Amino acid sequence: AAQTKSADVERADSGIGRMAARKWRNRASETLSSLQAWEAHRPCTDCGERDLPVETDVQNCNQRRADLCEKCRKRRTERKESVLEFVNTEASYGEDLRIIKEEFYLPMQAAGLLSQEQLLGIFSNIQELIDLNENFLEILQEEIDQAFDQGDDDLMTVCIGEIFLEFVNMLPAFQTYCLQQSSSVNMLNTLEKEKELLRIFLDVSQNDNTALRRMNLRSFLMAPLQRVTKYPLLLSRIIKATTEYHPDHGSLREAKSRIESHLEHINMKTKQEGNTWTLRSFRQDSKKKREVINIEMRETALKTVGWLREETRFVMEGSLQLAQPPDGQWVKKGSKTLKFQNMQVLLLVNMKRVSESSLESAESGPVKDAVLVLIRDKNNGKFHLLREPLRLSNCIVSTDPDCDDTFELIEIRREAFVFRDSDRARTHHWFRQIRRYSKELGSWKKRRNALPNIMISTPHVRP
Repeated sequence: AAQTKSADVERADSGIGRMAARKWRNRASETLSSLQAWEAHRPCTDCGERDLPVETDVQNCNQRRADLCEKCRKRRTERKESVLEFVNTEASYGEDLRIIKEEFYLPMQAAGLLSQEQLLGIFSNIQELIDLNENFLEILQEEIDQAFDQGDDDLMTVCIGEIFLEFVNMLPAFQTYCLQQSSSVNMLNTLEKEKELLRIFLDVSQNDNTALRRMNLRSFLMAPLQRVTKYPLLLSRIIKATTEYHPDHGSLREAKSRIESHLEHINMKTKQEGNTWTLRSFRQDSKKKREVINIEMRETALKTVGWLREETRFVMEGSLQLAQPPDGQWVKKGSKTLKFQNMQVLLLVNMKRVSESSLESAESGPVKDAVLVLIRDKNNGKFHLLREPLRLSNCIVSTDPDCDDTFELIEIRREAFVFRDSDRARTHHWFRQIRRYSKELGSWKKRRNALPNIMISTPHVRP
């Protein structure tokens, strides 16, 4: 009776008979065994390898980390340490910059120990470096805090490379400081010999000011040079610990290449100016050499147009072939009769920032101006302009079906130019980009739709 009652209860509770229940239990047991077997050989979430070590420490049995093989656990730990080292050393560098300003610059200015010109000669653009460091560090720290708040204890969501590329404009500021370093130290040495009060102030500061850690002013003035040369090493450590599938891997490599190119450019400039010191040397490959040349050309172009760096965008740059037809009848003659010369061409756009904050990009702001800068190939180690920049608001850009390997740019009431690239597709790309800004800025765009008109170049055209 008891057995019958038990079976009745089982049927009433489960809705299955004894044989079916036994089969179900067997299947459940087999499924559980399969799941345990899969768990024992589950793939690593980072590299995909199997046969992960069994986690015995309950406190470390974190599900996210338990899905990693030993190699990837170690890599994540190294990456986290490298990311934190990058941020922490950036903070320490910022503290040294503030010491330069608050413990040296401001007291010397308030006491009248040096003139404003002398202060500028010694401290150069230190305030610009301070501002850049504060903005850079703020974004870095926000990324770290956000990662921890979201439970990302390994900081895998922190993309140092992307952030660095957003602040790539800080590299020219380092260049300005580095190039003036030699003259800054010489000026400080001279003034310290000439001005007794300055010498006393510097001695007392070093010996009695605990904030200085018994370091002199010259040591602190080296901080920007030490920082900019350390960036490649810090980025290399993060790259080594970052898998190639990580979304920041490409940005990290590009950031490292950009900083190395700028350091090579600074070395080149210091040699040109006759300085004996140089920054740490880097192995140059063809890509880095091209980037160094591009940096120098951008500087030449920016100095020529006189725009603010943060409001300038380099849309295109590279080598083009240029010809100037004597009578503007290139369409009838065809491009084969023209004499072309190689030229470095840069398309610059002046963008209005949407905010005065230095963190705001000018990428999405309205276009204020656009120019084409024509630079001859190097002569005696320097670049030289062919002519003043071509302002696209005063130009008409067009092409012709019979000569689709070239395009023409007519500067209203002045000259005509014919351009081409060795690659036809790139010629068309240049044409589309230049015509875009020419049509956007030109006051004639509604009347002529960027079509060539020989009468435009005559002095008798009506305004």
